[in-house]
Amino acid sequence: MTTKMKTLTFEQLPQDGFAGLIERHFVINQQLFGRSKTIAFPGLGNFVYLADANFLPHGETHMHSHKEVDVISVMVAGDIIHQGSLGHGERLSAGSVQVQRAGAEGFRHNEVNPNNEQNHMIQLWVLPDEKGQPAGYKHYHPKHGEYANVYGGNKAQDTTFSSTIAISVSNTAAQQRIEISGEVMVYLSMGEAMINGEVIKARSLIHDQQGVSFTALTAGQAIFIYQTDQHNEALS
Repeated sequence: MTTKMKTLTFEQLPQDGFAGLIERHFVINQQLFGRSKTIAFPGLGNFVYLADANFLPHGETHMHSHKEVDVISVMVAGDIIHQGSLGHGERLSAGSVQVQRAGAEGFRHNEVNPNNEQNHMIQLWVLPDEKGQPAGYKHYHPKHGEYANVYGGNKAQDTTFSSTIAISVSNTAAQQRIEISGEVMVYLSMGEAMINGEVIKARSLIHDQQGVSFTALTAGQAIFIYQTDQHNEALS
């Protein structure tokens, strides 16, 4: 596959954070957030933010609010206790995904690490295609080796929140193969993978205009972000 693949790694980015967590920002839409000097990627369409975060032992974000944004949280390791106006009391464990749609009414939430060691979570933000939608909450548990769509799609279905941006998550099995044509971003949160012929380490973000050929070299986790009308296929 002829490719113009770009890669951004954890080590290239400065450490940031707030409250009870530390994080590094892989995607920051500069026009939206006003950070002109960042080396973070600007995103893809309405996908505007991706942070790789570790909550400190018993760390929390503290209660805060969002409006007119969809917040997708993917647990890599450890646990989170979710508090807030949507889905209060839910527990997110490693491999699970939480999706909160703020809409016009918005939501308030606090995410808490209940354990004595750091956890690991990826958070993505997508702006809604249409403002004024009702708030909502969804929780997914992709199985080992499953390629699961957790966000995006048309309004005729309610398995996921509708959007022209799609997000799929795989808790990968070794040698699992995934093909996506067209512009795509892949965040490898855990494990190693071969992407378009290159070995990619954990905590790396890939952006390719033409598509990706992905093979998991180990068990791990990968997040795929693309337009909902693109062809994608879990080959094995």
